[in-house]
Amino acid sequence: MSQTLSAPAKHPRRAAWASWIGSALEYYDFAVYGTAAAVVLNHIFFPGDSPAAATLKSMVAVGVAYVVRPLGAIIMGPLGDRFGRKFVLMLTLFMMGFATFAIGCLPTYDTAGIWAPILLVACRVLQGLSASGEQASAISMSLEHANDKSRAFTTSWTLQGTQFGSLLATAVFIPFAALPEDQLFSWGWRVPFWLSAVVVVAAWLIRRRLEEPPAFTQAMQQVQVKKTTPLRDVFSAHKTAVLTVALCAMVNTVNMVFTTFALSYATNGIGLDRGMMLWVPVASNGLGLLAIPLFARLSDRVGRKPVFIGGALLASFMMVPYLWSIHSGSVLGIFLCGVLMHGGFYSMANGIWPSFYAEMFPTRVRVTGLALGTQIGFAVSGGVAPAAATALSGENLTGWVGPASFVAVVGLLVALVASRVRETAHLPLAEIDR
Repeated sequence: MSQTLSAPAKHPRRAAWASWIGSALEYYDFAVYGTAAAVVLNHIFFPGDSPAAATLKSMVAVGVAYVVRPLGAIIMGPLGDRFGRKFVLMLTLFMMGFATFAIGCLPTYDTAGIWAPILLVACRVLQGLSASGEQASAISMSLEHANDKSRAFTTSWTLQGTQFGSLLATAVFIPFAALPEDQLFSWGWRVPFWLSAVVVVAAWLIRRRLEEPPAFTQAMQQVQVKKTTPLRDVFSAHKTAVLTVALCAMVNTVNMVFTTFALSYATNGIGLDRGMMLWVPVASNGLGLLAIPLFARLSDRVGRKPVFIGGALLASFMMVPYLWSIHSGSVLGIFLCGVLMHGGFYSMANGIWPSFYAEMFPTRVRVTGLALGTQIGFAVSGGVAPAAATALSGENLTGWVGPASFVAVVGLLVALVASRVRETAHLPLAEIDR
């Protein structure tokens, strides 16, 4: 068995590259909605409300995709463990592409009335179901192809791809955000969503050449002998790991408050320039592209826990000076704190969690366990954080202390949970499977 499970080292670079480009392209689709929700969608799908109420509804629509992700994990996870990582990667790619392109074609509230936000939420649900299986499958694919001494580094390229997709989604919106409002609200906001058609074709061309890891093939032979199912196995033997991953995954609260609430808070509450604020996540994601693989390489040497815990604490507490800088209108403070918090400290945790979480599960149930744990955590953080931060900011969307304190408390909880996890950085994958 050990001999068979050492085979994944044959294609680590190919798996890392396929995971990177696929995740980058697919998460462009997912992230472009968050940017649009903070800048445009609150005006054209929820008109007639106060700025704070319209923004809150828009943030709730952002959260819907996260709330349904545990359901998607229950569907996509077992598919990845039964029919292969590649099967789920291709399925989710087309689901995400269709939903994103469809959003760009939707009628606005002025045209279709209440049906406009209903259709918007329906598309967002489909995006959430797709995203729930994509990352877990891509991470499992790259982990099982990696050398034992560089698993964090190899799997980190999946998250680096996600980071690039988020950067691209924000960057694409910058020239359209500079349009006059009548053009932006009529057609300009649609173009970034329509670009998903190009995204789907490019990702399909790359991912169709993927091969299943030998470790997965070996695990499937064992499962057929035992006649068990991934869901039954996870719920009977790995419940604690799922709960641990779910709580640790709430570190995503930092990302959600940064990319959605803070942008809306700055532009709709404080009245800062929309174009200037869009450059903050572009700059932070640019730093993240460099920081994620570097921190992952560090964790292969010193361990997963110190890097992940340090990132969770530093990033969550940096939300205090970042939101204060927005409140005070300090452009220099906004860029320094925002880029350091999200591009630097958050990347410490963001680059480590693919290996940190995935190594809590054996190969035979890795996609199922990883998908369930992460999507429950993402559902709580993504579904609650933007709306909670908006509500804590007050009726006029001008308060910063409540949202900043909320993020700091969540970061402290994540660090406490992660401190109790077994260190797996220097264990062979074969030993983790046993």
